[in-house]
Amino acid sequence: IPWRDFDEVGYIGATALRHGEDKYKRNKFNQQASDHLKCDRSIPDTRNSLQTWDVSRLPATSVIVTYHNEARSTLLRTVVSVLTKSPPSLIQDIILVDDFSDNAEDGQLLAKIEKVRVLRNNQREGLMRSRIKGADAATAPVLTFLDSHVECNKHWLEPLLERIADDRTAVVSPIIDVINMDNFEYVGASADLRGGFDWNLVFKWDYMTAEERRRRSSNPIVPIATPMIAGGLFSMDKSYFNQLGKYDTAMDVWGGENLEISFRVWQCGGRLEIIPCSRVGHVFRKQHPYTFPGGSGNVFTRNTRRAAEVWMDDYKEYYYAAVPSARMVPFGDIEDRLEIRRRNQCKPFSWYLENVYPELRVPGKEAVSFGSIKQGNGQCIDTLGHVLNGNVGLYECHDAGGNQEFSMNKEMQIRHQELCFTAGEGSREGSVVKLMHCDVNNILQKFEQNKSQLRLFKSMYCLDSSHEQETGIVLSKCNHSRTQQWRFTMGES
Repeated sequence: IPWRDFDEVGYIGATALRHGEDKYKRNKFNQQASDHLKCDRSIPDTRNSLQTWDVSRLPATSVIVTYHNEARSTLLRTVVSVLTKSPPSLIQDIILVDDFSDNAEDGQLLAKIEKVRVLRNNQREGLMRSRIKGADAATAPVLTFLDSHVECNKHWLEPLLERIADDRTAVVSPIIDVINMDNFEYVGASADLRGGFDWNLVFKWDYMTAEERRRRSSNPIVPIATPMIAGGLFSMDKSYFNQLGKYDTAMDVWGGENLEISFRVWQCGGRLEIIPCSRVGHVFRKQHPYTFPGGSGNVFTRNTRRAAEVWMDDYKEYYYAAVPSARMVPFGDIEDRLEIRRRNQCKPFSWYLENVYPELRVPGKEAVSFGSIKQGNGQCIDTLGHVLNGNVGLYECHDAGGNQEFSMNKEMQIRHQELCFTAGEGSREGSVVKLMHCDVNNILQKFEQNKSQLRLFKSMYCLDSSHEQETGIVLSKCNHSRTQQWRFTMGES
């Protein structure tokens, strides 16, 4: 049936919240706010509208949406937005892959809608194997993967397909707008972002440099090369998807797959790009609403370790230095993935770093030490979430990088991302160590490793945690106390 004839009220109402039920409990977003919105609600047009297309030359796509216990209102809005915001000739089918949801009717009822097909797993398979199932069933020449809580914006599809029509090795993503998890307001995202990561291999958004933004101002619709994609929303030529080995079927549930496919595409001759004229909104949550067998940390680490072992060559040691606990998580057999790398004559990770992500500082090139800065009692220096002008302090070592990932370079600076340890009040007793913009000429940012101490250069003061509870890490006169004993997890100490 046409989607307009679908019983939206009955479909959503059947799983409505019970009186007094926590509206965040089931989905970790405000289900009540979502349920009260129409499936074809109006959203702001956030795209750059300069680009034009000849629809007649564009390939059709199969849209693949995997889900597990997704809220019916967000799942329906995802489907309807694809149908209403896309030229009908370009949508071959919408394949919903139900990853063993508690209620099979969540998808089965949607199968009544035009172009919608539903495949249901008979056990929980996770994102990667579910997406492969959808891709194998797809009949269109292009695959478009979407999360199950998105809303496609006006003319979202044409620029993605045009780029693939021009280059079958281009793997393209829209700019991902934000759908607020509390009130479902649709907010346009910046066009000056691209995907990246730190050595803990956790995805993050990087701002383009001022120079890159100036270059783009003269041609704001040119594709943005990105070292990594977020992974939830992208389009790719189906034959190229198959040629490059689909997904790693030994990865479980969710996590790390975007890292793996990003390395694989770039190293094996393709390109990852964000297309500025394509916009899709996404509900960003702070927690997963579903469970991870064995725990989310172990699953993510196992998946990430598989990607590192296959694609990162010797550079994987920087990952293990940033996340020492990863060595304790078994990663299984990777021979079939290594064979994909050999068969496609893929480039080494050093090529990726030099040509795709030169902004990622390689510790081996500029650092004498790297990783966590540990004290003997199981405590580590931690940013505690602070940023510019914030203090650093002590926290229990978690061996997961992030706020506990630091490097010491040949300029004698102790860095966390773009910030450096700085003696905030000069070189004197009790000076608090702060995170400040790095400046190689700032003498208050220079530290030397003296056995197990970190001494402010040309001074009698060392990093000390003796007053940590009140002020954070401070400078104290160097002595042999336990509170001045530090070691990096990789490099000299």
